[in-house]
Amino acid sequence: MEISSYRDLKVWQEAMSIAERAYRLTARLPKEEVYGMTSQIRRAATSVAANIAEGHGRESGGSFIQFLRMAQGSLKELETHLLLALRVDLVASDEAKPVLAQCDELGRMLRSLIRSIQRRQDHD
Repeated sequence: MEISSYRDLKVWQEAMSIAERAYRLTARLPKEEVYGMTSQIRRAATSVAANIAEGHGRESGGSFIQFLRMAQGSLKELETHLLLALRVDLVASDEAKPVLAQCDELGRMLRSLIRSIQRRQDHD
C-alpha cells in the first residue's frame, strides 16, 4: 500500500486510537483532576499522533525520525501518567491495562518504523 498521507500510517492510526481511549478514560476522572491528570493524559496522548503527522509532513527522513522519537517520548509520558493514575486509584486496572498494552504495541511499531527509515537512508 502506498503512503500518500500521514493518515495512511498504521502508527498514526494506532496513536489516534490510543488518544481516543485516553479521552474516554479521562472523562471519568474526578472533576478536580481536570487541570491535573486529565489534562496531562490528554495532552500526552494527543502529542503522540500530532508528532507522527508533523514528522511525516516534513518530507525529510531525518526530520521524520526526529518527530517519531518525540512521539516515543510523548508515549512514555502518557504511560507514566496512566501508571500514576493507577497507583493513586484514579483509574481502575481493567481500564488502564488495555491502554498500556496498546501503548507497548505502538512503541514497538514506532521503533520498527524508525529502523526502517534509517535503513532506507543508509542505502540512499
